[in-house]
Amino acid sequence: MFTEESFQVFQVEGLEPRMTAIRSEIQPVFQKIGDTICPKLSETLESPFYLHIAQHRRRSVHPPENTWAAFSEGKRGYKMAPHFQVGIWPDYVFLWLSMIDQPKGQVAFAETLLNKPTLFEALPEDTVLNIDHTKDQILPATTENLTASLERLAKVKKAEFQIGRIIKKDAPLWQNSDQALAYMEATYKSLLPLYTALKKA
Repeated sequence: MFTEESFQVFQVEGLEPRMTAIRSEIQPVFQKIGDTICPKLSETLESPFYLHIAQHRRRSVHPPENTWAAFSEGKRGYKMAPHFQVGIWPDYVFLWLSMIDQPKGQVAFAETLLNKPTLFEALPEDTVLNIDHTKDQILPATTENLTASLERLAKVKKAEFQIGRIIKKDAPLWQNSDQALAYMEATYKSLLPLYTALKKA
């Protein structure tokens, strides 16, 4: 599971040195999490899920400020549709249901969730939002923030929407890998009703 060394990766200077650290310290953790979460998603939704670990191949100079893996029904990619993510910034790990990079059906996705506000009522109290996957800004999942974020997703072509939970770097949860993994599983399970609604959009 993630350790202090995982978060320290982002202090490594230079693209290649940091990518080397990401491959050795973080990507094996993504693989372990994916090996647990993907089969559970596949079984629950009766559709195969695939693990996609970000490789950051388009970068030529600047080292990544965060990194992630996706769980998607798309075998060849994940950004074209709603998907689940686990990822890490220097200060926290995020667990998202994500719509990023202008997925097909973006407007329909936004309208579907706007028309089903009760789906959000059952989410954990510590649920949060992110509206730009390139920034580590976290918003509480209040009714006002949800409405504003989804309305923006419907109207702005480059808008994004991510919802889920985070685990801070200093959280006691990291002291027990089984508990941390159980928290992740519970987070994705809580997001399944939203994902199912989006699939029908």
